Amino acid sequence: MSHLTIRPAHERDHLDLLAALDSAAPLRGDVLVAESCGRLVAALELESGRSVADPFERTADVVELLRMRARGAPGAFAATQRIRRLLPQLRAA
Repeated sequence: MSHLTIRPAHERDHLDLLAALDSAAPLRGDVLVAESCGRLVAALELESGRSVADPFERTADVVELLRMRARGAPGAFAATQRIRRLLPQLRAA
């Protein structure tokens, strides 16, 4: 079964690699990441709201969930349920 974990980024996450995959500048400062099957699929820079995501995965809803979690939105639970339905479509690393 696939899982999605949302957590603060760590130095060992290599956010620059995810940004390069997305053809974007690296994220800086405090960042939330979404991880599936042990690999990063999306990240959100908290100060600017800028995101990067794996362009080879379906991550639009994942990025929206990151935004909701960053805002502490009450709808985050409903978004989590949507993401759970999409997880089987994310490829395992």
